Amino acid sequence: MRYLVRLLIYLAIFGFTFSVGAVVLLRFLPVTVTPLKVLRMVENFPDKGFDIRSNWVSLEQINPTMIRAVIATEDNHFCTHHGFDWEAINQALEENREGDRIRGGSTISQQTAKNVFCLPHRNWIRKGIEAYYTVLIEAIWGKHRIMEVYLNVIETGENMYGVEAPARRVYDKRASELNPHEASMIATVLPNPLRMKLETPSSYMVRRAARVRNLMTKLPPIEL
Repeated sequence: MRYLVRLLIYLAIFGFTFSVGAVVLLRFLPVTVTPLKVLRMVENFPDKGFDIRSNWVSLEQINPTMIRAVIATEDNHFCTHHGFDWEAINQALEENREGDRIRGGSTISQQTAKNVFCLPHRNWIRKGIEAYYTVLIEAIWGKHRIMEVYLNVIETGENMYGVEAPARRVYDKRASELNPHEASMIATVLPNPLRMKLETPSSYMVRRAARVRNLMTKLPPIEL
């Protein structure tokens, strides 16, 4: 039992050191490989091979309108919370108890931690790992880096990641040139980028994008 306890302590120390080291390293390096990308690549390989559209750009190369769009639709308290929006989480839990539709309460920080460090499986172990890495990236990366990574790794379509890729493929421009309509359309697909297609937007997507633009006008100035 003494050896087992010692082994567990060593494993805990190793796990903590490795995780902190990985977060520190990715504070400075582009995040070009994520568990979701690898999983999708394996799933799509028989039909599409290794065709992945992903273009890393700095936050300064992304139009601030795009930042406002994702904050408006995904996490309007992003600039003020410390990784977890407890009000949104409690509201989501309450709505999930009362209805059949499952609503998430994850912040942009949590989504970034999930995308970069976790497999996209729904279970309590993954949520625990996600919460752990959320604390780490909030402490080590800060809001500017979290938003930069988020806008480069989010799934925005089939084999497409980040906001630069759909800007080039769908709108034939750079992310720095996106206008409010285009930014709101990209933000609209984020809950389900494989079902909602930017190339052929549905009437629901058009209406939702209009609501996103309305929410964008109500946000205070954003400084990251």
